Amino acid sequence: MAAPEQCCLPISELSAYAQRWTIRARVTSKSVLRTFSKGSGSGKVFHVHLLDVHGGEIRASFFNEAADKYFETLEKGRCYMLSRGSLRIANQQFNSCKHRYEITFDRAAEVTQVADDGQIDAVKLSLTDLRSVQSRTLPCNVDLCGVITAAGPVVSFTSREGKELVKREITVADDTGLSLGVTLWGERAKQEDSCFEGHPVVCLKSVTVKEWSGGRSGSLSESGALVTSPTAAEAQRVRQWWAQGGSSQALTPLSAAGGGGSARAANAKCLDLAEVRTASERVLQQPELYSVVCRLALVQFAKKGETQPLYYDACQELRDGKPMPCNRRVDGSGFCPSCNRAGKTAPRLTLRCRFADCGDVAWLTTFHEAAQQAIGMTAEQARAMEQTEGGREALEAAIMGQYFGRPLQLTLRAKLDSYNGEARTNVSCIDARPAPRGERRGARRASAGARRPEELLA
Repeated sequence: MAAPEQCCLPISELSAYAQRWTIRARVTSKSVLRTFSKGSGSGKVFHVHLLDVHGGEIRASFFNEAADKYFETLEKGRCYMLSRGSLRIANQQFNSCKHRYEITFDRAAEVTQVADDGQIDAVKLSLTDLRSVQSRTLPCNVDLCGVITAAGPVVSFTSREGKELVKREITVADDTGLSLGVTLWGERAKQEDSCFEGHPVVCLKSVTVKEWSGGRSGSLSESGALVTSPTAAEAQRVRQWWAQGGSSQALTPLSAAGGGGSARAANAKCLDLAEVRTASERVLQQPELYSVVCRLALVQFAKKGETQPLYYDACQELRDGKPMPCNRRVDGSGFCPSCNRAGKTAPRLTLRCRFADCGDVAWLTTFHEAAQQAIGMTAEQARAMEQTEGGREALEAAIMGQYFGRPLQLTLRAKLDSYNGEARTNVSCIDARPAPRGERRGARRASAGARRPEELLA
């Protein structure tokens, strides 16, 4: 039998010196039951996180006989009295709880379910903002509160070890103006698409942040939690920011665009626009990458008197088990000729932009991710503005408001194409992000306009 409630020890006071203790706690997370090999034998284990009324939280592991006995008994969200476990120093590499110790339960464990204690929180959060994440030493484990600005489809794939895995990529942003890509796994990823639509504010407990492709990327750990409709003060602040202008703010991504934007920029030659014009003329068979600091000067809205579309509907269905959507243009009914079916679609920007620095200007085809940074809005926001908030004129006015605004660091790709049977160099913008402070000097005078005659980089 578990000890009486009045004899419960606060989790915060558990240590290797505590003897014959009993705790009363809520199970806030529970892992799957795993088997492992040890020498010539094998064993079983599962883990839970326990939270008490005083806010103390600790990780507990149930091994072998205890795992068999209590795996079905322990349920996430319920309260229990637990005793007869041993304590050891926590391995912070695998333990996101802040407690110095963790509990091990074996065959001697005693666990009894008790009535729900409404004073014990469902989850304990130690929230930090993305500005702090930007400067933390990696890898790190953080709790975040933010608005979901984008959510990808559910992706199923087989790992190198042969395991069938399911994931979903989301992007969260907060009132620091930064955004971070976070991967959800398993059942969290399988939630209905509607759970991620409408830019909901969520809290994410135990996000592991690591370096990826030159940026920072998050992964919600198995022991973590995805809290919808949070009531924390930080959640209210993020909602207010999003409603009062955050939704139209140009966000700075901590994660690499398209999984490799930062990596590509790192390998690019640092040039100005005049140097790009000269260098691109010498491109042979291998494409070249250039990094340029400049400002948006103009977007082509019409050509030969015809209004130019600024976005197109793209197929979002996965192809051949790959984690990236098709992204091919669909017809008016949503049918994709590449996938030979109609499915999910999303708008993608494709703009013809003129960029300027202090010495030259260049017209560049600017693709989706880079275009969103250049005009300070997403493709979804552009479509909504054109269709419901004042039409094409309102959209063009919003884009013109971005002219000669923030300095941008562009990644340009120059490659040799064939046009009407003739070889010619095609230069396009494949990535854009706010220019680091140390690199803005070359773009400061761009707002005065380039002095050379306007030319075209095809």
